[in-house]
Amino acid sequence: MSTPSTSWGPSPNAEATEAWDGPLYDRFVQYRHLVVDALGPHGEAALKLVPPAAGERVLDIGCGFGDTTQRIAGLVGAGGEVVGVDVAPRFIETATREAAEAGVENVSFHVRDVQFDSLGEDYDLAFSRMGTMFFASPVAALRNVLGALKPGGRLVMVVWRRREDNDWMYRAQQVVEALVPRNEESDEPTCGPGPFSMANADTVSEILKFAGFEDIALHRCDLDVLFGTDVDEAIAVNLAIGPAGELMRLAGDSAAPLLPRIDAELRAALAEYVRDDGIYAPASTWIVTARAPG
Repeated sequence: MSTPSTSWGPSPNAEATEAWDGPLYDRFVQYRHLVVDALGPHGEAALKLVPPAAGERVLDIGCGFGDTTQRIAGLVGAGGEVVGVDVAPRFIETATREAAEAGVENVSFHVRDVQFDSLGEDYDLAFSRMGTMFFASPVAALRNVLGALKPGGRLVMVVWRRREDNDWMYRAQQVVEALVPRNEESDEPTCGPGPFSMANADTVSEILKFAGFEDIALHRCDLDVLFGTDVDEAIAVNLAIGPAGELMRLAGDSAAPLLPRIDAELRAALAEYVRDDGIYAPASTWIVTARAPG
């Protein structure tokens, strides 16, 4: 297994890289147990729909901590290979270290901006669990992915559907938007387009068509997600990551006096999702599939 490698030269996507390698990395580490538990079943549904075969070469786009990369490595076996790429060096460092500690040898990890950087070539499959929604230039990024696939190679990516179908995030966003003035002067880096940038089926289909893909299909996946072991944690997660978290981060210290009211309104908004074993809510994603020509 190789050590993490980086691309060279100034990044044309520097602000988003700064966000994902900085405050967002820190917050995803803090709530990693929930992020993995919440997103894992949606990723598993995608791998069941388009299973990697033994011996295949797979690209994991926006690999984050590398948990999906390791999972796919087990599916392709020792004769296969999985390459994880992410724009954030700290995610790649973590993924590389943890794969080495787990003794997974058929993986490698690289710092790459999928919109601009070389991704390698001759992949049988490109996979992404929530890693394609933050591209400022999605057509360019997916055209780059297409160029890395073999003729006839497959693409499968999991993306969020509409806000209204993911009410546990949307309610928190509405509460914060109503109470916290939007800070247009913030020096905080933004993460790029939000998590719902690929929620519209027609939009995603057009992006993939213009990128050059064929046999495009979207499969709805509805599975409950755990987003807090209790209400306090569910509120903290929503105020740290996701649309509400981005608003709070950009607001900075100006939001502090509003926290008691935000807390009270979020408790009311999320009350129906409380179960004895945690805070669960319905979540809806698209499993998007497509194929390279040939």
